[in-house]
Amino acid sequence: MSTAAPAYLDYNATAPIRPGALEALTASLVSGGNPSSVHATGRAARRRIEAARSAVAALVNGLASDVIFTSGGTEANNLAILGSKPRCVVASAVEHDAVLAPAHSSGAEVRLIRVDRDGRLDLEHLEQLLATAPREGTLVSVMLANNETGVIHPVAEVAARARARGAIIHCDAVQAAGKIAIDIGALNVDLLTLSAHKLGGPQGAGALVARVDVDPVQRGGGQERGLRAGTENVAAIVAFGAAAEAALAELSTFAQLAGLRDDLERRIAALAPDVVFHGGACARLPNTSCIGTVGLPAETQVMALDLAGVAVSAGAACSSGKLRPSHVLTAMGHAEDAARAAIRVSLGWGTTPADIDRCVEAWSALYRRTRTAKSAA
Repeated sequence: MSTAAPAYLDYNATAPIRPGALEALTASLVSGGNPSSVHATGRAARRRIEAARSAVAALVNGLASDVIFTSGGTEANNLAILGSKPRCVVASAVEHDAVLAPAHSSGAEVRLIRVDRDGRLDLEHLEQLLATAPREGTLVSVMLANNETGVIHPVAEVAARARARGAIIHCDAVQAAGKIAIDIGALNVDLLTLSAHKLGGPQGAGALVARVDVDPVQRGGGQERGLRAGTENVAAIVAFGAAAEAALAELSTFAQLAGLRDDLERRIAALAPDVVFHGGACARLPNTSCIGTVGLPAETQVMALDLAGVAVSAGAACSSGKLRPSHVLTAMGHAEDAARAAIRVSLGWGTTPADIDRCVEAWSALYRRTRTAKSAA
């Protein structure tokens, strides 16, 4: 096992906290205060939350008054879907489980939009699904960027077609935020989900940007305009705001990660012509590579890379411990063995060329060992 500092290439699972966010988190913990209290300490906590609300809104060019803070992206997705009380949910087949699970538990009819082998949405299939959906009570939910492949979806076009049918539009932008520019108005969506820890904030904070009314899912003291009860996680929210501000300022720098990602893929492809880069033919997030090697299980790759000091994921990190193939890759039409043989390498604000070198070297060594063993068998 390597004793050097690990090359962390799992930013889509969670990004290391940014220095500014950590500083804001610590300072807020020291300051304390309940933002619902009317004394000076409480009012100061409230001011910190409202400043963070403005920073998070700016990240998506939205209004601070539309931002509802939650415990993370999953809760925000649940609030968007269950709070809309839909009769029918039309979602892409490659949505995160945090969208698909509440959709299926909502009591609504669920219709899934097909994608092609590269992960592109089938917009004609969307039209077919909308044609027979209820004119009232239909919610369309399409993520801005896929968490496993990085494929960017044409959300504005989806929204235009959905609006023509009277639907409400939700967009899970958890993986896209801080990686590409987002304008909620240009996307033309009603509900948009964000998460702090994907862009360098702490775990335990997220937001739903709601431009339409939703019903609360969690009830209690009436915090967050009565839409998300419970004392706010002030320190995490303040750090979320700091991370959002930093991410917005560094969008152009983040875009440069595509060069490192492409270098990784070129070097692996030169060694292993049988490798597939899922979604590689589409517009993708600049930091994401989904690498498939049939005959080389994802678990084997993840463990071998970990022993070499390189951290990556097998598909979505929140489901990588489960022994099931990626539903994203199977929805893209890949066989189960291919869906079980894909790893996700995701870069971020702290990634260096040395991290890419280390990943390529470790993966290449594993590939050579397995192919040599296979030839000898």
